[in-house]
Amino acid sequence: MGKATGFLDYARQDDRIIPVSERILTFDEFHAPLDEKARTEQAGRCMNCGVPFCQSAMKLNGMVTGCPLHNLIPEWNDQIWQGHISHAYARLSKTSNFPEFTGRVCPALCEKACICGEHSDPVSVHDNERFLIEEAFARGYVQPLIPRVRSGMKIAVVGSGPSGLAAADMLNHRGHTVHVYEREDRIGGLLMYGIPNMKLDKAVIARRQKLMEEEGVVFYTGCDIDENESERLKAEYDAVILCCGAKQARKLKGADPEKIKGIYYAVDYLTSVTKSLMKAEDHRASSLLARKDFVSAAKKHVVVVGGGDTGNDCIGTVIRQGCRSVTALEMMPEPPEVRREDNPWPQWPKVKKTDYGHEEAIALWGQDPRVYETTVKEYITGSNGRLKQIVTVKVHFEDGMLKEVPGSEQMLRCDILLIAAGFTGCEAYTPEAFGVEQTSRGCVRTEQGSYQTSVPGVFTAGDMHRGQSLVVWAIGAAQEVDRYLMGY
Repeated sequence: MGKATGFLDYARQDDRIIPVSERILTFDEFHAPLDEKARTEQAGRCMNCGVPFCQSAMKLNGMVTGCPLHNLIPEWNDQIWQGHISHAYARLSKTSNFPEFTGRVCPALCEKACICGEHSDPVSVHDNERFLIEEAFARGYVQPLIPRVRSGMKIAVVGSGPSGLAAADMLNHRGHTVHVYEREDRIGGLLMYGIPNMKLDKAVIARRQKLMEEEGVVFYTGCDIDENESERLKAEYDAVILCCGAKQARKLKGADPEKIKGIYYAVDYLTSVTKSLMKAEDHRASSLLARKDFVSAAKKHVVVVGGGDTGNDCIGTVIRQGCRSVTALEMMPEPPEVRREDNPWPQWPKVKKTDYGHEEAIALWGQDPRVYETTVKEYITGSNGRLKQIVTVKVHFEDGMLKEVPGSEQMLRCDILLIAAGFTGCEAYTPEAFGVEQTSRGCVRTEQGSYQTSVPGVFTAGDMHRGQSLVVWAIGAAQEVDRYLMGY
């Protein structure tokens, strides 16, 4: 274990967060790491419990708690405490392909299951992981691992989000030749265009791409696979893995971006901002606003519909663009500030989470931007067809049905409406092109616990397989594909 009394001797200390007044002036990442001594002490808080729930990924009361990758958390925490960074990195990389991604954007299911968190503060696993992988890169421990022998098998991966990259990485290391096809101009999927730069710097993705290319993975960008291309892939490759995500946005009644100017789906909005940022050398918000190649919320009243991570990312982005106000509408009731008795440790805590975007809005306007149990009832446009106001209404669930509260309508100024209400599955044209079956939830159908589709030699993984979920769940199909190709 780290230090026998570490959890008693050292208080939890998170990475330093740059103050709101400074960080909203730029699209750069805003977490500043602790120095090595302080981070070593944080790793020393890990007790190497007899039953380490942090790496368990148990399902309790319908929710998962603990790391879905089964990262060997106590082992690499101990090695950080001992000062053995190379050994710590070896233990981390044994189970995690891309800790530089999860160390930034994962909601840390591991920490929610940490035994220290039952009565005190959990070990800062998330920050420790990020420190470890960045130290490993800085010290040169992360080197290309080029297979000495190739199997002669070729695999096509369609989609380069977390699941596509993970499948490509593992199968390449097994000696197969892997080609990845991505329809966007850059790899990464939602890592690239669905998560803002201040949360995940895109240079981090480019660094991993360079490493994978040195190891032999080939990337083709700007390739949207239609029916003709799907037939070519099935003919030319020994296996195909569909990893196209679940990007079919959930629609909002009456909110049609094609008919009403000023309404956008959240990922389309975030994509336009990131694409513009990628062309700019200067990441200051004031510099980016001088460009005209993205959707701008500058001096506009913004309403975000949806309370998840994407909704929060939209709040942080419009604030950096200089919006006049931002309101976030959520249909669900406001969660409690602390755990209820029927939600004990180590279950996932169903409590109110105030994320960076919410914090920034509170700092700027003195109040939480979230309005609960509320949705949009009507959209009011000007003579030019552009949105200018919305009518909101209070709602509640009764017998499983969403009901409006009579007389609760309110008028709200709204120049831009961002729909961040989640996703309903994958876009249908790719499964149709490959002839694979889909479920009622819009996912590609497989047998329980399998990644094999209804078409021999065609597999699926990630959000396309299980629906919209976390980055850590996107890593999984490679073993089944390898068994299909090699027999073991």
